[in-house]
Order: sequence, then C-alpha cells, then structure tokens
Amino acid sequence: MFNFNVGVLGHVDSGKTSLVKALSTTASTAAFDKNPQSKERGITLDLGFSSFAVDVPEHIKLSNQTTEEINSTNKMQITLVDCPGHASLIRTIIGGSQIIDMMLLVVDVVKGVQTQTAECLVIGEILCDRMIVVLNKVDLLPLEKRASSIEKVTKRMLKTLENTRFSGSPIVAVAANPGAAENPDLSNCVGVADLIEAVKSRSYVPQRNIDKPFIFSADHCFSIRGQGTVMTGTILQGHVNVNDTVEIPHLKVTKKVKSMQMFRKPVTSAKQGDRLGICVTQFDPSQFERGYVCAASTMSQVHGAIVSIHRIAYYKSVISSKHKFHITIGHDTVMASLQLFATANREGDVGFTWSREFIYVEELNAGESSNSGFYALLQFEKPITCMDEALFIGSKLDLDVNTQSCRIAFHGKLIQSFTDADYQKTKLSDLKVYKSKERTGVVERIVDDYTVIGRNLFKKETNIQSFVGMKVELSTGEAGVIEGSFGQSGKFKVAFRGPLNEDTKSRLSAAGKKKSKSASADEVVSGSESVEILLSFKRYIYDEKKAMKQT
Repeated sequence: MFNFNVGVLGHVDSGKTSLVKALSTTASTAAFDKNPQSKERGITLDLGFSSFAVDVPEHIKLSNQTTEEINSTNKMQITLVDCPGHASLIRTIIGGSQIIDMMLLVVDVVKGVQTQTAECLVIGEILCDRMIVVLNKVDLLPLEKRASSIEKVTKRMLKTLENTRFSGSPIVAVAANPGAAENPDLSNCVGVADLIEAVKSRSYVPQRNIDKPFIFSADHCFSIRGQGTVMTGTILQGHVNVNDTVEIPHLKVTKKVKSMQMFRKPVTSAKQGDRLGICVTQFDPSQFERGYVCAASTMSQVHGAIVSIHRIAYYKSVISSKHKFHITIGHDTVMASLQLFATANREGDVGFTWSREFIYVEELNAGESSNSGFYALLQFEKPITCMDEALFIGSKLDLDVNTQSCRIAFHGKLIQSFTDADYQKTKLSDLKVYKSKERTGVVERIVDDYTVIGRNLFKKETNIQSFVGMKVELSTGEAGVIEGSFGQSGKFKVAFRGPLNEDTKSRLSAAGKKKSKSASADEVVSGSESVEILLSFKRYIYDEKKAMKQT
C-alpha cells in the first residue's frame, strides 16, 4: 500500500494527540501517549505513530506519478507522526519532523499562535513543502460567536503565513475531543471528515529512490519475548528484505533481518517512505534507543562537516564564528562550534568546491538569511552518524524554555563530511578560507626618487624579513615593495620600480622641512602633508604556516 507520512506538530496542549486519535484506525509505536510518564504528566513526551487508510485521490490517479503499487491497491495509507509540543522536547520534534511528507500545524483556536507554534512553523518550512493548519478546540468557542471567531483566527493565520512557503495553505476548523473527555466519543468530533478530505487534496506522490543503499531512521527499540528485538522507524532511502544484513553504524553491529511488519501486518520487503518494524535476534535493546540502521558499510561517524547555511529570520540573537550551537541531524543532537565563510561573489555562487577561495565571515546577519553562498565548518564535540547531504538544524537549546523568542537559529545541508578524527590536521589545510588584512603606516622621509623610509606599519619586535617582497601602495598612488628593515625600531625601506611623482616628492620635502628640531624621530607627520603606506594581504586561517599572500 502507498504510504504518505504526515507530521502533527503544534504548541503543547493544543490537542494534537486527541486529533490523531480521532483520525487513526491503527495504533503503532507509542501512539496516543501510551508512555506511563505521558499519562502521568498529561502531555506527549515521545513520538507517537498511528495510521488510517483512504482511497487514492483522483488527482494522483490522473497524474503521471502513479505506480504499480498505487494502481494495484487503490489505497493510500496515511501515517501520522504525533510530535511532542513542549519546548523542552524540541530535539524530539525536530527528529520526528525529518521523516514527514506533509505537516498538520495544530493551533488552539482560543489561544492562537504560541511560541512553539511558531517554532513548529519554522521547522516545517525547513523540512517539508506542504501544510494544513488545524484550528482545534472550536467547541470551546461560544456557539453564537463561533463562526465569527473562527473567521477572525483564520484571517490572522493567513496573514501569518503570507511571507512563508506555506502562504495560502488550507485552514480547517475541528473539535477533535468535544468536552475534553478522557475517553471521547469519536462520533461527536467536529470537522474531522473535512480534515481528511483536505489531507487527501494536498497529498502527492513523494519522490522515492529505492535504488540507493538502505538507510532506516529508528525511533524506538524494544524486545518481544520469544521473537527478538524490534526496531521501529521509517525508511529514509533504499529498500530492505527479510534475511538482509543490516548494520547499526554507531555500535558497529551487524544483524540479519528475521522478520518485518508494517502496522502489525507481516511483510517480506519495504521501501523508502514506509513505516516499518524490523525484528532481529541476539541484540540487547538497551544498547540502542534511536538512530540509524543501514546496509552494511553505508554510513560512518562524522567528526566535522562543511555545510551550506541559511539563517532563520525569526532568530534574534547573534550567529558568529567560534560560537557553539546545538546541531540536530536525524534523531541526534550534538554541540558544535561554527566557523562561517562565504564566496566573494554571492550572486554568482556555483556551490562549494575545494579549488575555490572563500572569505572568512565574522557574523551571519539577519538580512543574509536566505542568500546562497554562505557556508560553515561545523566541528562536533562528539562524532555523529549521518547520511551524505543530510539536512541539519542549528539551535540554541540552552535558552530558557519559557523564552518567547525563537531558539532555532539556522539550517542547511551537509556538503563535505570528515570521517577522519584527525581531519583538522589532514584536511583543513586544503580549505582556502582567508581573512583580508590591512595595515597602514606613513612615509618618514624620502631617500631618493625610487626609495622611501616608512614607519608605524610594524611593531619594534616584528620580524620584518617575513614581509620583504610584499607589495605596498602609497596614498598618492605609487606602488612599491618592502625591501627590508631600516634600523632596529620597526622602520622599513620601500623601493619603487619607477620614480616618485613630483607632487609626492614635494609633499614629502615640505613635510620634512616643517618638522621641528625638537620632534622625535618617531613623531608622525601630521596634516594633509603626510603620505600613508598601505599594505594589504590575505591570511588563510587553516594554513599551519600562517603565510601571507597577495593577489
């Protein structure tokens, strides 16, 4: 059966789990807050999975995207991914949302958009293309004002979505659990049938690639007596069959697939996009909570990565090089330090290549949030297992969970992963990221038409020999090179291929005559008569020799 994954996201206590329960016909892992802690606290603490089936919509049948699977069954399975809404569980929310094809953003119609509503909207913009807004709990609105209140909130939501990729998305009003009963009568639900029709109308055939190596995002792991250990999750790419050998890469453990189920039905094969339970033997589930399972030797642990980076417009704090952020890839979140860089001509950016040169960037500004041409080096505090070209999200999760501001800072895609723990020594020197340096000194006196003595460009202790041969330019336009030091006080000699301009010589001569006899040798020539010496060069930040280069 064709499977379509729908994430259910929203602020805590917006009624997501009640909505999922009203929609679902089959429950799977951790569905409907089965976790005892969830029941005790009255909120969703983990990802929950359930499903219902509908006839394949006509617009899919009439498209050229139909497959043999769709044509043979004429059924589409909607798998619902119920994500937690509490601010402290945003890692779980991000992990769950990376496997979805479409999002339901659940909004409490009485309270409207809240902090986590906005964060879920940001996550949705990063990870999926289609969304439906669900205005839940309409039964709490006074009957005489219900229609006008729903219309007012709908207009406000449409305005909120105007500048997002979800502009014009459908908005459906529902009451998933009228009266907030502990065991609700689903026949009393309001608007659920309309929501199912909206899901069908917005559904599509996601691009699935079953020919790539098998990668599976496991979200739960548990043992079944007499059967073995079951890992449940979603296939991210490729396909898997019973008796295939799979690997848990971060444990370096390989196991043979004993059996598989899709929503309690045994299957012998499954492909990208399918929700699946994989049973293996002789494996302790306490070793593995969630993460990746894959074809043998497909994935490695990554110690650092070069990534594309895009700032989130709603994030108000500074994003600077050398700062640390929480980086979420799949179900894993690790701390990483950030080094920003960019192409010189971002309008003509053609992507990252090792042969190109990049400019070091101190800070990623708000106005540059959507521009291409910005990259970063992420240096993880501990290795992380991830796919090639994996999506990632950078956040500041150590901020107060009660903060009213967005904690999601940036997102992007991995371009180059470093699997060698010593990559900083073996590979980073190939990364040509430079800082532009400029120094300014002054001409102290003219020696002859082709030579001047300069000062204030270097400190007394500077090894001027390392600057010999570097090009400089006078503020009057003449270009020369540093020929060597002059004395022991940081002064230096500059030679020119052609003679100095007459105007330059006049200014330097006039400046020399105006010096008082009591002026020290290091006193700067003042006023409009001074002639500056400008030295510009590049220093590549990953070059061990810290060599200076000029164009």
